[in-house]
Amino acid sequence: MKKIYTLFLALSTLLTAANIARAQKNEKKELNKAAAENSVSDITTELTAHSKDAIFDKTASYTFQVNNNYGTTQSGKVSYQITDQFNKVLRTDSVHVSLAGRSSHSYDFTMPELRSGFYKVNFMINVSDYDDTTRRVFGIRPEEIRSAYSKPADFDKFWQDTKAQLAKVKPNFKVTEKPELEKDKRKVFLIEMKSYGNKTVYLWLTEPEHHQKYQHFPVLIMLPGYQATNIPLMGRDDDMAFVGLDPRGQGLSKKDLDMRREDYIVAGLEDKDKYIMRGIIMDCIRAVDFVFSRPELSHDRVAVTGGSMGGYLSIATAALDKRVTICAPQNPFLSDIYNMDRGAVEWPINYMKKYASVAADLTFSKVLDNLQYYDTKNFATTITCPVVMGIGLLDPFVPPNNSYAVYNNINSKKKLFVFKDLGHEVGDKYYRYETLYTRDYFGLW
Repeated sequence: MKKIYTLFLALSTLLTAANIARAQKNEKKELNKAAAENSVSDITTELTAHSKDAIFDKTASYTFQVNNNYGTTQSGKVSYQITDQFNKVLRTDSVHVSLAGRSSHSYDFTMPELRSGFYKVNFMINVSDYDDTTRRVFGIRPEEIRSAYSKPADFDKFWQDTKAQLAKVKPNFKVTEKPELEKDKRKVFLIEMKSYGNKTVYLWLTEPEHHQKYQHFPVLIMLPGYQATNIPLMGRDDDMAFVGLDPRGQGLSKKDLDMRREDYIVAGLEDKDKYIMRGIIMDCIRAVDFVFSRPELSHDRVAVTGGSMGGYLSIATAALDKRVTICAPQNPFLSDIYNMDRGAVEWPINYMKKYASVAADLTFSKVLDNLQYYDTKNFATTITCPVVMGIGLLDPFVPPNNSYAVYNNINSKKKLFVFKDLGHEVGDKYYRYETLYTRDYFGLW
């Protein structure tokens, strides 16, 4: 009898424990459910331009969707503010909102008609428990944008004289194969050469292994961004050669000219003849000279590409050297320089103002005058090869007004990719097109 009682007690205990565990689990589940239902979340918004690239003919229009994830009603307003690229307020408007808990609502806005150009627009939500701002840029008939500033009368002569000075410097190309860096059946060479002012600069050449004496590879010259270092460009392309240049003061070419990052962009600004970009652009021309010194590289299929400073150098090189057959710049800086001032951009204008304030006998006005010989829009007028260009409308260094002042100055065959939600970058769509267009243009299948 005692054994039966003991067994009954054990079973009773197990059942009680199981019931308790089940009850605790159910209680926890209910608590989690209640917490989820009553938890304080936030508000999310979604801004949609009524144009795929945020470019309009006369009036811009947007839909601003607000999702109230709170369990309580949110009251306040949704508003927008339009400014020009110099941050001058042009228009504001708002609507009062009252959003019930766990609800969504969309608000349509049509801006007043504006003249040709690009405008910053901030959409703001200010309600009971939430404040936020969404920043975008839209354009009105940007194909009409033209800079108010023409290039100097002696611009072309200035660069003809500069190229003549470069031609007097023997390049003395020194080619060193780097077998330890080779892979994917590509040869790698480090090239040392003399450039403008007798400065030593370096570039990388990678090309497919080849065994035919008269084989000629089309060439893609990669021009670097600001203070970037190029590396051997590899890939599995068995029909194309790549050149990566380190111009003076960058990467391997710092040996002859090493300086702080903030000093590089202003070096020699007090004299247009001595500004560092003069030599940098000539280093790019010398890179083309190198391509033409190699019998295995094609002399009628040469592309230049790069982003930011590399985009700038691509345009300058294609403008000054008609041996370039395709130009593919992205977000080229130093564009429409007079219109980079007055709050349009901070860098590099702030560096330049600081430099002008400490350099002897130099004013910022003089800096801007000197930079007209280096303005991207002024180079663009003489390009004759096809151009594939990409820009981001939210670019803090190259506002779209400035980019279009360049693009609209190009008179050759051209195509522009606009990325409305990107800054100082472009999307994959651009790179895919650039690659396919270049290969097709060069007859590579």
